Amino acid sequence: MGHKAGFVSIIGKPNAGKSTLMNALVGEKMSIITPKAQTTRHRILGIVNADNYQIVFSDTPGVIKPHYALQESMMHQVEGSIVDADLILLVTDIHEEYDENDVLKKLEGSLAPIAVLVNKIDQSDEGAVKKKIEFWQEKLNPKAVFAISALHDHNIKAVMDFVVDNLPEHAAYYEKDALTDRNDRFFASEMIRAQLLKQYKKEIPYSCEVVVTAFIEGEKLYRISAEIIVERESQKNIIIGEGGKMLKIVGTYARKDMEEFFQRKVFLETFVKVIPDWRDTKNYLKKFGYIN
Repeated sequence: MGHKAGFVSIIGKPNAGKSTLMNALVGEKMSIITPKAQTTRHRILGIVNADNYQIVFSDTPGVIKPHYALQESMMHQVEGSIVDADLILLVTDIHEEYDENDVLKKLEGSLAPIAVLVNKIDQSDEGAVKKKIEFWQEKLNPKAVFAISALHDHNIKAVMDFVVDNLPEHAAYYEKDALTDRNDRFFASEMIRAQLLKQYKKEIPYSCEVVVTAFIEGEKLYRISAEIIVERESQKNIIIGEGGKMLKIVGTYARKDMEEFFQRKVFLETFVKVIPDWRDTKNYLKKFGYIN
């Protein structure tokens, strides 16, 4: 039996439970999440390595109509990661009103086997789940449909077995080694970004970029500095908030997430910097890894 490896694209609407699923699938087995994420067409979420296989789970940025250069490059990633996928997991939520046409449109270009994962079945009853499964079987004729609860780990092992069974024979795409410092920086920036999404109104987080400028690992303490980059003074003021209140909240929660993740005390400094129109400036997009 040779070595298997492949890209498994997890697609679906933003609230369908993709990240919970990812955590459940990768679990403790996650040996690396790579910052190469945004530099390729894949946003790589996690890589599971075993002796005889490597699964590269990748996410597609939410399906949106492109408004400017950044989003266009993200949409190319969606299409790219669907076209390049060896296997597609379509995550749909049991409450979804069958209106996933935007996602289905993207799937038309794909030849990869598809499994539909009907998630959050813990919030439903058997009849509804059955209806949903029948709908997807008819609509997509996928290779498999799984009723799962990512949150409660229900049926996750079956999904994992399906993935391994359907991986093509291929050498590993990425080194099978442990986390590197660069990955840790990537995690740190993602944790700050998550707080920006959580704490501010919609438009603000999308005009922000997070760059980790220093990451010093001490035995007991990690010292991390990060810049939040925005396009305008007015955005900077919103991010900082009255008397620095908002930025403090972001920093506090992000630091807690980091401490839990790195299992270390973290000293986090955040600065806000204005770079006019960075989203439409190709060299910044390049620097932030959105364009190869």
